[in-house]
Amino acid sequence: MRNQTVQVSTDELQHFVDGRVDDAGRRRIEIWLHEHPQEKQKAEAWRRQRQLLHDSFDDVLSEPVPSRLAELASARPRIKTWALAAGLAWLSVGVLIGYFMRGPTVATVEPGEILARRAAIAHAIYTPEVRHPVEVGAEQEAHLVSWLSKRLEQRVRAPHFNSQGYNLIGGRLLPGDDGPVAQFMYQDGSGKRLTLYVRGTPEETTVTAFRFAQEDKVSVFYWIDGSLAYALSGEIPRERLLALSEAVYHELNP
Repeated sequence: MRNQTVQVSTDELQHFVDGRVDDAGRRRIEIWLHEHPQEKQKAEAWRRQRQLLHDSFDDVLSEPVPSRLAELASARPRIKTWALAAGLAWLSVGVLIGYFMRGPTVATVEPGEILARRAAIAHAIYTPEVRHPVEVGAEQEAHLVSWLSKRLEQRVRAPHFNSQGYNLIGGRLLPGDDGPVAQFMYQDGSGKRLTLYVRGTPEETTVTAFRFAQEDKVSVFYWIDGSLAYALSGEIPRERLLALSEAVYHELNP
C-alpha cells in the first residue's frame, strides 16, 4: 500500500538525481520512487542524460585556460582574477558545446559519432515518458509522416517492425545540428521501446555501412543512406538491434 504522506516535487527529484540531498531526503525519495515506478523511470532517464553530458564535457573543465584569455584576465585588475578565469573556463565549455551543436569537421569528431550520441540522448529523454512519449500518435501516421517530411524538406517514412514484435506508437520533431530531426518510437508487448532518429545530411552519399555505438545503456546502430542519416536506438542486445536496423534498411530500400 502506498504511503500517501510522502510527496516529492520535481525540484526535489532533480536534486536527488544530482546527488544534492541529505541521507534522510535520499531515503524518503527512494521509498517514494519504489512506490511510483513511472517517476523512477523518469529519474533513471535524467541520470543517464547527466552521465552522458559528464562523459562528453568533464575533461574540458580540467583543461588550462588559453593563454590569450589568461592574459586578458590579468589585464583587468578591477575584476577578481580567479572569478574571471573561472568564467572563461565555463565559457570554453560553452564554446565547445556550441561547436558540437554546429557540427564537426573532418579533423575532430566524425559526424556519425555526433549522430549516434544525439540519437542516444533523445532516446533516453523520451522513451521513459508515459503520457506524452510522442507528439503525434500512430493513429495519425499519414499526418505524422507528411508533417515530418515537410519539416525535413524531403520524404521521410516510418518503417514497421510489427513482424519483429515492435509496433509504431508515433513520432515527434526535434531540433538538430543543421535543421529539424524526426524521431519515430516503437514499443513491444513488454513495454520496451526503440527509437529511430532521422535527419538530413549536408551532402548526399552512397555510404550505407552500419556502425555501432554504445552510450551508457543505450545501443545505437547508425548509417547514412542518400540524403538522410538514420540511428536506431534501444536498450536491447547488439545482435537484436542490428537485425532490426537491417529490417529498417531493407524496408526503406525494397
